[in-house]
Amino acid sequence: MSGQQALFKRVAIIGLGLIGGSLACALRRNGLAEVVVGADKRAEELALGAELGVIDQAAKSIEEAVTGSDLVVLAVPVRATRAVLAEIKPWLSESAVLTDVGSTKSSFVADVEAVFGSLSPQVIPGHPIAGSEKSGIRAANPDLFARHKVILTPADDANPEALANLKRLWEGCDATVLTMSVAYHDEVLAATSHLPHLIAFSLVDTLAGEDENMDIFRYAAGGFRDFTRIAASDPVMWHDIFLSNRDAVLRVIDHFTHDLDQLRDAIANQDSAMLLRVFSRAKAAREHFSKMLSGQAYVTKNSENQVTFRLQPGGAIAGDIRVPGDKSMSHRSIMLGALANGITEVKGFLEGEDSLATLQAFRDMGVTIEGPDDGFVRIHGVGVNGLQAPRGPLYLGNSGTAMRLFAGLLAAQVFDSELTGDASLSKRPMGRVADPLRAMGAVIDTAEGGRPPMKIRGGQHLTGIHYEMPVASAQVKSCLLLAGLYAEGSTSVTEPAPTRDHTERMLAGFGYHVHRDGATASVSGGGELVATDIDVPADISSAAFFLVAASIAPGSDLTLRHVGMNPTRVGVINILRQMGANIEVLDEREIGGEPVADLRVRSAELSGIDIPEDQVPLAIDEFPVLFIAATCAKGRTVLRGAEELRVKESDRIQVMADGLANLGVETTVTPDGIIIDGGQTISGGRVDSEGDHRIAMAFAVASLRAAGDIEVTNCANVATSFPGFVELAQSTGIRISAEGAE
Repeated sequence: MSGQQALFKRVAIIGLGLIGGSLACALRRNGLAEVVVGADKRAEELALGAELGVIDQAAKSIEEAVTGSDLVVLAVPVRATRAVLAEIKPWLSESAVLTDVGSTKSSFVADVEAVFGSLSPQVIPGHPIAGSEKSGIRAANPDLFARHKVILTPADDANPEALANLKRLWEGCDATVLTMSVAYHDEVLAATSHLPHLIAFSLVDTLAGEDENMDIFRYAAGGFRDFTRIAASDPVMWHDIFLSNRDAVLRVIDHFTHDLDQLRDAIANQDSAMLLRVFSRAKAAREHFSKMLSGQAYVTKNSENQVTFRLQPGGAIAGDIRVPGDKSMSHRSIMLGALANGITEVKGFLEGEDSLATLQAFRDMGVTIEGPDDGFVRIHGVGVNGLQAPRGPLYLGNSGTAMRLFAGLLAAQVFDSELTGDASLSKRPMGRVADPLRAMGAVIDTAEGGRPPMKIRGGQHLTGIHYEMPVASAQVKSCLLLAGLYAEGSTSVTEPAPTRDHTERMLAGFGYHVHRDGATASVSGGGELVATDIDVPADISSAAFFLVAASIAPGSDLTLRHVGMNPTRVGVINILRQMGANIEVLDEREIGGEPVADLRVRSAELSGIDIPEDQVPLAIDEFPVLFIAATCAKGRTVLRGAEELRVKESDRIQVMADGLANLGVETTVTPDGIIIDGGQTISGGRVDSEGDHRIAMAFAVASLRAAGDIEVTNCANVATSFPGFVELAQSTGIRISAEGAE
């Protein structure tokens, strides 16, 4: 990072302890400030800072440090903040940015308001989540913040330029910067930092008071030393933190104490199921600890990672591959396995973030789930009526499928529940499931426009209904059938066109009868599910990217293994074959009630077609990459009857049209589809996927026939449906790299 242009002319750091000193070192080494001035009431530390080259100048007073500085950083103990702010006030320029590095943000804001009368837009509270049990200027380390997170808690009216510069400053120290509210920061840190320190201090103090204390410490294993290392931290600093963040710390202590009492009772009562449930839930959470520490849930909320795909043109597609497991079936295997009596074992489970969010949601409702381990999951079912109230909202990431299916599942539970998701999911309409569920007797509140979060009232009595779906949707159908498991009488759903039937097939696999009569599926409430084993086929929606890739790239020959061939999902194959694609279906077989096959696809001259409307619901998720096939075909392709595409993770019709336009391809967008004249040159350029994983992967495929380099932004959500896409694409011949991916 060294050699870059300075972001601030003069930075004053008040307090040269570990954090202040390390920040000063990092700023100087990376050229982020023209002059770094230090101030500290300990004269010897201040002199040592100048002597060691930690700071450029040692200020003899607060006045000297602050006067003329365009950034002032408070790095003092949190209980000393108010007094130091009062010293700073007379000398602080109105245009200067004021920030801090304290562990509690509510107290800093309160101190600023007490001293200055209000929170200026130039004040941006901050907290680097980095540290050491060492303290003092000699411990200063310019790499302390590298690969660590820094949380900024700007007010709504914070100066955007000041915020951007402060963010760049921390990123210049090789930190990852996150933003969140002051209150949420204090809640998160009380749980992830303050409570562990409190436990470490308390545990060491308790064991030191035991009669055998010498032997306890003499024979302590590495795990004990690692955990209690933080008890060597500065007692005064932590004393200040706990008193400053009192309310949030007390809440998390009470929560922890309650859960610890439950574990004590489980051990006393030999309750092995309870112990296994808690330990497996904790193991999974620990494996995703970095994501939890960044402030959100088991999976990434509002992914802060800006992933960009960079693609070089050309290439042929070859190989023998198996794409990840079917996402739709992975969701449903967890749901039905959790509701079954007995143990369900799942192979081929998709370890993408959406599926993991579903898995974690059931852990949060008291279901013991082992894994996933290389696609293997073992679910200890609790029965149809065995779910427990979750401790907070159920976060479902980017998955509309999960949210709509959960709505049906939770509508008749005895407990209240709330379903939330990331920014993309929070824009998607949920009225299409909320309205028919309300007709069954559910009580559901949504945000404006029927959007998430969905708040579901527990204890409602559901009655079966017959529902004629206005638009074909497997998610709506599945939602109502799941609610029907709990409803009095029969619940039936008639679809205007065939949609995927994984829910019906899997319910039957778990021993729950689903009656089918033409376009209508129905269930009767009050039955039970019996555990079974599931082998999840490879996802045909993921295979679609490679089916198109091998079709459009000259000289290609690719085999895809164990692909799910459910008749309600093979629209992409039917459409590509009508366009002239060379796709062989090999070794057709049935596994766990689902048809699977191997597919061999070779390059072919594609022709534009009028896509049959009866195929649209069978290929609804595959259209982004089918638009690429149409662009590379000879003649015109016309899509009609695809309004559903406008309410996916993005408006897929418009976002694809915009992306193609950026690459020089003209299309005609219609209310329910698109018209694409094939044979146009795909030029290089930049495309914004708008956070939609299928858009991002579709334009990766487009690079095979492009005339120049393509850059696709906002690709972080590819991990939701297709973990390992970049590596697998590279192995087949797509010239792709990803920037910003962890």
